[in-house]
Amino acid sequence: MNITSEELLKEARALEPQLQQWRRTLHRHPEVGFDLPHTKELVKKALTEMGYEPKDCGKAGIIALAGGKKPGKTILLRADMDALPIPEDSGEEFSSEVPGKMHGCGHDMHTAMLLGAAKLLKAHEDELEGTVKLEFQPAEEIFQGSPDMIAGGLLEDPHVNAAVMFHVLAGMPLPVGTVLVPGGGITMASCEQYHIVVKGKGGHGSTPENCIDPITAAAHIHIALQEINSRELKPGDVGVLTTGRFEAGAASNVIPDVAQMWGTIRTTDPENKTGELIRTRMTEIAQGVAAAFRCTAEVSFADYCPCMVVDKPLAENAMDYMTELLGKGAMDMTALTGGKPGGGSEDFAFVSHEVPTVSMFIAAGGPEQGCCYGQHHPKVRFDDSILYEGSAAFGWFALRWLYDNAGIAF
Repeated sequence: MNITSEELLKEARALEPQLQQWRRTLHRHPEVGFDLPHTKELVKKALTEMGYEPKDCGKAGIIALAGGKKPGKTILLRADMDALPIPEDSGEEFSSEVPGKMHGCGHDMHTAMLLGAAKLLKAHEDELEGTVKLEFQPAEEIFQGSPDMIAGGLLEDPHVNAAVMFHVLAGMPLPVGTVLVPGGGITMASCEQYHIVVKGKGGHGSTPENCIDPITAAAHIHIALQEINSRELKPGDVGVLTTGRFEAGAASNVIPDVAQMWGTIRTTDPENKTGELIRTRMTEIAQGVAAAFRCTAEVSFADYCPCMVVDKPLAENAMDYMTELLGKGAMDMTALTGGKPGGGSEDFAFVSHEVPTVSMFIAAGGPEQGCCYGQHHPKVRFDDSILYEGSAAFGWFALRWLYDNAGIAF
């Protein structure tokens, strides 16, 4: 390999103005779910100007290929593109210009980083011992983008042999630019949405005897569901059941017809048997408690995302490569987690159940940089001085892994 890690990092740093421009343009114009016309236009235009031939994949995804001039394996590099349906209150001068939408998870950072990596890889395309597939993914926040792109042929033509993602972290007291590498195994929880609709009989608040109050039933259901964790799961099983939204009625003196609850189920069981138990018991408890209060309950589940499984050999590669690139800027994240999975979820997990995968994190600012809030908070801020490191990390991982798998000494 002709390029060294120091040279690649230097080339990436030279891209800083462009990386920041891409990121801040995306940040000003956030789009959510699969509805990403302006984001896709920016990405496709940038890739085309670099010499790529970007192609659509699935409902709103984009893929592009680097290398392929030499025989070898294929590595997938992924960035998600979608924002969150929340208003921004970060105070950034480049804050969202779209009411009710915000890049509050850093996907604008990921997209800019992968575009930077695309530029680096195109410049060193003759050195690629195989193929790099660049993936720009929609709808991560609703856990639908990854399975949609897989169904659209993401992992074939050419067949993907390994997959890599980075996710920025805000609000953590870590040196800016530190890359956290997992040790392997299950690193993130599964997630599934649930919706409970409790139906009663509405009426005037002065005559409760003529009504069937769904709020009372729903409140008892909410409390009863806590029994699943405390009395039905084994002590070693991880199952987190959260009701994050509870709605009923529109007036203080009216008993409504319906009360509704929405929430999530998270587990670290790759076979999802714990999730199946929770779903079964949720349905039985909700319907049984509702019946006790003369109501009915409908329970539905949607948007399942499996737990993230990190391939241990690929994680070992990641630690080596990131240490080569960043020195002490690479950290084994088991020192922070104790080797236990995190409770967050990520839809790239679908890919991790198909091909060897590694998901890493990059510290993108903490309290010292004025980044005091975490992901998904309206005030979250990200230090985009780390963009060039992210681009170099993507590029170096691809170059090194392809060399290793071609049997060429580094």
